[in-house]
Amino acid sequence: MKTDIKNKDDIIVLVDAFYLKVKSDSTIGYLFTEVAMVNWQKHLPIMYDFWDNILFHTGNFEGNPMLKHRMLDQKSRLAETHFKHWTKLWKKTVDDLFEGENADEIKVRAENISKLMMNKVIS
Repeated sequence: MKTDIKNKDDIIVLVDAFYLKVKSDSTIGYLFTEVAMVNWQKHLPIMYDFWDNILFHTGNFEGNPMLKHRMLDQKSRLAETHFKHWTKLWKKTVDDLFEGENADEIKVRAENISKLMMNKVIS
C-alpha cells in the first residue's frame, strides 16, 4: 500500500529514486552526466530542499533554477522533448512510490515548472 508524501524524508526518497532513473536515461541522462557533469553529492541536497519548499513551503531553498537551465542550454541545446521526458519520468517515479493529495500536487507543480522552464529557456 502506497502512502502520500508526508515530509522531507519522503521527498528524499522520491528525489533519490528519480535521479537514479535520470542518470541512466537515454533521453536526458547525458545532460546531467556529460554536459552539466553534476556533482551528485552537492546537487541532491539542493533538490531535496527545492522540492521540500515546492510542496511544503519551507522556505529552505535558495537558488536560481532558471539561470542554471539557461546555462545548460548554452552548453547543449535543450528541446521540448527533454522537458516533456523529464516530466514523464518525474510523474512515473511519484506514481511508483506514492499516492495521495501531495503526490498529485507535486506532479502538477513539476509539470508547471517544466512548462515554465521550457518556455523561458528554449529560444
